[in-house]
Amino acid sequence: MDAIVLLKEDHKAVRKLFRDFEAAGEGAAATKNRLVKEILEALTVHTYIENEVMYPRVRELVPDVDADVLESYEEHHVADVLCSELAMMSPQDERFDAKTTVLIESVSHHMEEEEKEWFPKVRAALGRKELQEIGAALLEAKEKAPRTPAHPRALKKAVDALFA
Repeated sequence: MDAIVLLKEDHKAVRKLFRDFEAAGEGAAATKNRLVKEILEALTVHTYIENEVMYPRVRELVPDVDADVLESYEEHHVADVLCSELAMMSPQDERFDAKTTVLIESVSHHMEEEEKEWFPKVRAALGRKELQEIGAALLEAKEKAPRTPAHPRALKKAVDALFA
């Protein structure tokens, strides 16, 4: 499968979870809790495969998008922090809905940038075969991807190691 098609399918599934959370309304703590768990898993897997496969490969093959990739790493970091904090919360926490809303807004902005700006540049620069090879690597990475967000201290160590 083409890497960009696969990532857009992930985006579509995440957007649906976002809409479902927003539609849940007040007093739907159990539904919101379930949806946030699904959102956290989907985003944890998605950011993992992009960080581990897509971004390094694209940086190597399409140097013109290096600044876009670096920005995406930072946007993922923000999402990872929010996800790890949400994983330790319950719907009864005063800031649960607010933190989820900030996560939704941040990730929605990131997905829109990728789809409208970054993906077209990558598609123009890479051939079908390369995108399919990256897509296969993404699918393989999905199998071993973590399903739950890292604890905030583990995130800090990982980020420090990444940029050491």
